[in-house]
Amino acid sequence: MRPRTRPARPPAALPLLAGLLMAACLLTGCAEPAHRPAPDEVVKAATQRLTDVCLTRQGLAPPRPGQGPSPAAEQRRVNAALFGTGRTELSVALPTGYVVRAHTDGCLAAAQRRLYGDQRRWFRTSVVVNNLRPEAEHTHRSLTEVRASHGAEIADWRRLRAHALSEATALLDEPLPTGEPRP
Repeated sequence: MRPRTRPARPPAALPLLAGLLMAACLLTGCAEPAHRPAPDEVVKAATQRLTDVCLTRQGLAPPRPGQGPSPAAEQRRVNAALFGTGRTELSVALPTGYVVRAHTDGCLAAAQRRLYGDQRRWFRTSVVVNNLRPEAEHTHRSLTEVRASHGAEIADWRRLRAHALSEATALLDEPLPTGEPRP
């Protein structure tokens, strides 16, 4: 007959050790995959970073949500630096009758050139693609018909958007230069 033995009790530190291992796993990424931002979020963050740097180089404070209103003169200077001044160089007339215009100078235009490679092409295709639904309503055609008639612009928009996402991802992977404002 065998002597009876008691089952071994786990050491008191075992639950603590299990908790530490789980925390380490979560912190190092061996559990759930990390949240991947949507492509729109990535491009928006890169645009914000580029425009912030541009404004800061001009001695202007980048606007922030929740920030108190700046004096009117300061707001005008920031808007001029951000969106450009003078005659609008880019223009697209839509079938709805609206005309959309933009500048090629300013911090936003510089950010678009950096991310999309060709600001003029990006402006034109993005205005057309972003207005397909109003065009369908205005022309009394289905959205599917309107999309089919703008297949080339949609394909161009996708190529430019993919280029911007690649550029934005690379830009956001770069360390912040000293003195660059935090987004």
